[in-house]
Amino acid sequence: MKTVNFPPDRALPALGQGTWAMGEDPTRKQHEVRALQMGLDLGMSLIDTAEMYGEGGAELVVGEAIAGRRSEVYLVTKVYPHNANLEGTQAACERSLKRLKVDCIDLYLLHWPGCFALDETFDAFEALKKAGKIKEYGVSNFDLEGMQDAADCGAVATDQVLYNLMKRGIEFDLLPWCRQQGMPVMAYSPLESTGREQAALLGNPGLRAVAEAHGVTPAQIALAWVLHQEGVIAIPKAVDPVHLRANRAAADIRLSAEDLAALDRAFPPPRRRRALDMR
Repeated sequence: MKTVNFPPDRALPALGQGTWAMGEDPTRKQHEVRALQMGLDLGMSLIDTAEMYGEGGAELVVGEAIAGRRSEVYLVTKVYPHNANLEGTQAACERSLKRLKVDCIDLYLLHWPGCFALDETFDAFEALKKAGKIKEYGVSNFDLEGMQDAADCGAVATDQVLYNLMKRGIEFDLLPWCRQQGMPVMAYSPLESTGREQAALLGNPGLRAVAEAHGVTPAQIALAWVLHQEGVIAIPKAVDPVHLRANRAAADIRLSAEDLAALDRAFPPPRRRRALDMR
């Protein structure tokens, strides 16, 4: 599988696993646990979660899924902005560690910009790093100006943002800036999230034509396109074993220049600056 260089000196798989909406229904917990374990078996060793997902429920699912396999996993979780002051961040991290049943989080993110000064949040991150509770830290849902401010405040490892064929706004300014900094981007909802938007994406005639030419599904081409982007890690959520295998197979699809041109015609890249897309 393609890898992405991740600071300070790690190569991570370009395809990981998301957990948004996991941990909300106790009757589905074991199904979700098995899905994450299957993803690990398939080489998708980066798992992304957050204290927000299921109000800690997704972290409980992840904790069970990675039990006995911690060394295989690059673990990412996030702190709520309303918890992101000096004391609140450290307390939230301790709660996440307990739910995840681990001693250290590989990457800890501020989930979106909030009311607390970044200096204070990053001071908390640095304290957690010094204490061995986290290894690296970063942000999520930050636009270019937000990232420039963040970079002035601390050693930001990544920005996790909404990015897919239908939501390409970051290509105008944010993605080039991150590449200039040598900073990878994590793409959530690479196949869209809502039924209506996902149907619009996967039903696009241009996308379907490329998929037919490769003998794969439109979703696989849409995911392969995100994985093709330099310095981008995609974190789709999948619980169905068929979808998990299809996502993994998408990582092996190689798009030609003609394929990429066809997808640009179907989903034109931005010609001007846009507000950051968020879910």
